[in-house]
Amino acid sequence: MVKSFDDLTIVDDFIFCTVMEDPKLCKELLTMLLKDKIGKITKLFKQKPIETQIASKGVRLDIMIEDEQGKLYDVEMQTTDQKNLPERMRYYQCAIDNSAINKGGDYNDLPDTFIIFLCTFDYLQEGLPVYTVTPSCRETGQVFNDGTTKIIVNSTASEKAEKDLKAFLSYMNGNPPETAFTKQLEKQINKTKEDEEKRREYMLLKSFEMDARRAGINEGIQQGIQRGITKGAYQKSLETAKLMKLEAFDTNMIAKMTGLSIKEIESL
Repeated sequence: MVKSFDDLTIVDDFIFCTVMEDPKLCKELLTMLLKDKIGKITKLFKQKPIETQIASKGVRLDIMIEDEQGKLYDVEMQTTDQKNLPERMRYYQCAIDNSAINKGGDYNDLPDTFIIFLCTFDYLQEGLPVYTVTPSCRETGQVFNDGTTKIIVNSTASEKAEKDLKAFLSYMNGNPPETAFTKQLEKQINKTKEDEEKRREYMLLKSFEMDARRAGINEGIQQGIQRGITKGAYQKSLETAKLMKLEAFDTNMIAKMTGLSIKEIESL
């Protein structure tokens, strides 16, 4: 969150999640990506945290959607290639599945899921605008239908995409809106930037993130001398950890940023 509020675009997490709170825009995006009409959106969450016993490392999803057929859609904006997209998708799938099925529920109750990453880079390096990943049998080529679909979108190949998707990917790349959909996105972004409450929310998050990083660096230094920290510094770490928990940060990330132990964080 190093950008100023006025410089944010659709690829910035804060703006993307805020704009996609609109079910109509969200549904149109999904229809464009999946080349199919999805059911009526019944639930839509932004920055949804998922904490499960299996997924001990928490997950916070950018946009989580459920349609009238019970299908689940996770849409993530990704601007940095951390070289671990397959592993992240696998982990997200595990967390979503574990949260979707009730304790003692039947495996047949698992819903169809779609995990979609909108990337500003070409992870698979094949120059395609969309990569759709579904399970199949290597020996026979048969589809192994377990109800999961993973989609990696590559905005750098916008010129190879079909008309509406091409315009959206071009918009992701920082070009002016050309279609009704991208113009509506632009309108919503401008509306968000005129909202003083949203501006304050972003500035608070930005300030919080900077404080958390500073606290993490300071506590990391202190850890180097076997946690020989002052009472004041320790108290500051506790306060930072509490704030991070309220924002649904992963426990391991809180530990990394504050220098506190997992046990200390879980006891807060």
